[in-house]
Amino acid sequence: MPLNKTRTYLTRQIDSKLSAWGDEKNRKPLLLRGARQVGKSYSVRNFARKFEHFIEINFEEKPEAAELFSGNLTPSHICENISIYSGKPVIPGKTLLFLDEIQQCIPAISSLRFFYEQMPDLHLIAAGSLLEFALEEIPSFGVGRIRSLFMYPFSFDEFLLSVNEHDLLHLKKNASAEKPIPQIFHNKLIEYFKKFLITGGMPEVVSEFINKKEAAEIQMPLDDLLISFRNDFAKYRKRVASSLLLEVFEAVARQTGGKFVYRKAVTDIHIKQIKEAVELLVMAGLVLPATHSDANGIPLGAEVNHKKRKLFLLDSGLHQRIAGLNLSDVILNKDFNSINKGSLSELFVATEIVKYSDPFRQNNLYYWQREVSGSNAEIDFLAQDGEYIVPIEVKSSGSGSMQSMYAFLKEKKQPYGVRFSFENFSEVNNIRIFPIYAVSNFTNRIS
Repeated sequence: MPLNKTRTYLTRQIDSKLSAWGDEKNRKPLLLRGARQVGKSYSVRNFARKFEHFIEINFEEKPEAAELFSGNLTPSHICENISIYSGKPVIPGKTLLFLDEIQQCIPAISSLRFFYEQMPDLHLIAAGSLLEFALEEIPSFGVGRIRSLFMYPFSFDEFLLSVNEHDLLHLKKNASAEKPIPQIFHNKLIEYFKKFLITGGMPEVVSEFINKKEAAEIQMPLDDLLISFRNDFAKYRKRVASSLLLEVFEAVARQTGGKFVYRKAVTDIHIKQIKEAVELLVMAGLVLPATHSDANGIPLGAEVNHKKRKLFLLDSGLHQRIAGLNLSDVILNKDFNSINKGSLSELFVATEIVKYSDPFRQNNLYYWQREVSGSNAEIDFLAQDGEYIVPIEVKSSGSGSMQSMYAFLKEKKQPYGVRFSFENFSEVNNIRIFPIYAVSNFTNRIS
């Protein structure tokens, strides 16, 4: 299936990962994972331009194609059938085989490991939107024989590229406390940041924004995406009603910025059912959890309390649409603490941290909180920098108190902390200050 000629391909971070994978010898089949509508298929089709032949099989559009994987799962046998079915040759090194919505065909998922063992020269990519549910049905899933690559909506850096601000992005990437961004360009990046909060990073919405040039004009495609996600709820699990999933999905938007309280999510529903609905939304990639860690050492996941979690929707555009935020407030207000209690900025940082993390593994978010009478403290996020634990605070205004930050650094004996705010690059004592739009500047330095 060719790229839509009416829609210009927008460069993604994943493009370089696909290219590097394609150049590997004895490569593993690639399993592209992520929520629906984040651009997986479109990126693969763009990558396919490098090949003489491209075969795409979408098991959701053509369920009869599942018969190609019935019975014999020998790669040569499967490829022979696919060649006849598609009318195109399957030639290792010259053909890219793309199995889309593979969660609809469990035998096809099971066959992937055999391709690595018997046909490693073939470029094979599989993708799916609800893969986590399908993988639960496979007792032994190709460990060491399949490479997963996780994909998310557009990051802010990708957004800047999409609006042709290459020089501005270059300036941002090379800025530091020693070399802050000139104020005129800092202000311009803040304005782009506000627009990105409204549009979010879903490819269809970003493309619409590029065409319309106005953030207020992209509310309809956001509504279309929300309808699509809500329709998908019926596919997740029969034991969880789609109406409950919808209520919990919207409750996540309402409670963003604080510990998620299950009892407040849905009334008259047992907490166990609400927790199950949350887990399904997390598995579908629609919700990103940040789990409490005692942060006494690394890895951060060694001392977690799963009863304490903050939850974030995967995209700020979807969040603002569900929350019903006043768009003029987002664009014009300089103090985000007055907008939805600043939760939109915290959601932005949460999603950016995930987007810039290692895409070849599923990355987790952590936060820290001390609940002691007269001595409460909370750190929005935690990161690992080698042997150190880095506390991260998000300030929705220009500046603010850092009592919790200093308390954490003293208690945990850590060398420095990070604050994201509307300020320019700077450093105060042992606190490194990054502009809210520069999450990648920090993550790239610790990766």
